[in-house]
Amino acid sequence: MHIFDYTFLKDTVPGNIIGLTNIIADLRSREEFRKLQYSETFESLRQKAIIESVKGSNAIEGIVTTDDRIRDIVAGALPITHDEMEISGYRDALNLIHNTYEDLDLTEDVICLFHKTIEETNHSEAGRYKKTDNYIMEHGPDGNRHVRFKPVPAKKVQESMEQLLLAYYDARQDSEIPSLMLVPCFVLDFLCIHPFLDGNGRVSRLLTVLLLYLSGYDIVRYISYEAQINKYKDVYYEALHTSSGSWHENKNDYVPFIVNFLQILYRCYKDFDGAFTDISLKKAKKSERVESILLGAVVPVSKQDIIQKVPDISVKTVELVLSKMLKEKKIKKIGTYKDARYMRNDEM
Repeated sequence: MHIFDYTFLKDTVPGNIIGLTNIIADLRSREEFRKLQYSETFESLRQKAIIESVKGSNAIEGIVTTDDRIRDIVAGALPITHDEMEISGYRDALNLIHNTYEDLDLTEDVICLFHKTIEETNHSEAGRYKKTDNYIMEHGPDGNRHVRFKPVPAKKVQESMEQLLLAYYDARQDSEIPSLMLVPCFVLDFLCIHPFLDGNGRVSRLLTVLLLYLSGYDIVRYISYEAQINKYKDVYYEALHTSSGSWHENKNDYVPFIVNFLQILYRCYKDFDGAFTDISLKKAKKSERVESILLGAVVPVSKQDIIQKVPDISVKTVELVLSKMLKEKKIKKIGTYKDARYMRNDEM
């Protein structure tokens, strides 16, 4: 049986992961500052994010409907088809997290509740651990199926889930273990256990959202984490495959999955920055729009990034604003030539 132990997060994590974690923590601080000033903008982002999350998480599993129906279902419309019932269930589970996360904790009951909520069409299995073994399959180029991973056998699921949760509780009480890094480790182990016959992927994404909330990161309220996974799902599944290798023998490497998780979270903040700019600067003057992008960016931006955000503004205008702001020391330049990026100068 796999031994669940997260003490390795104390001292064996590569420096690049620590660095990325620190960057994300800084981005979170800037998000909190903005939230105090632009409540209407955040509400617009929240409404968009839940639609994209419901759509993205289900699309990963091949559960789809039209964009119009997604919006209707998120707004409360009754589902009609089998897929729409599953989509409706994910909406309900996601709303539960967003609205009551302060009252939720990571427990077996909560995990089973998530599963019961999303399994709208399979009531006999909803909220219950599997009674028969399951396998994670992949299809080869020749059309033949191959077993990609053998999860924990059904008879050992209960014990494995108990040990997983106890390891999580133990680790989150240890001040030397970064809570953010616990998120991907727990999710990876959950997916390797694969406690339910179906719906494990969707439950894992709900758990990611809840764990981010519990770690103090509410970016998932405004930008869809699930949509980012769906957008880069090949990279996500490759990281999952790499990190789950030799899991049963306790020789797996969590690092690839941790890195992928942090990269997705970083992209969420970057998308947040772009979405915030799009919503809040529609009526500003051209030079003001460019300046606001630079001063409001939570990550360094290139000249090309700015041009893509404001395609109606000429390259010359963008370059003039960049030059002016550099002279005034409102921004600083990172890198040179084509790789140059710009960031607000907080040292002023």
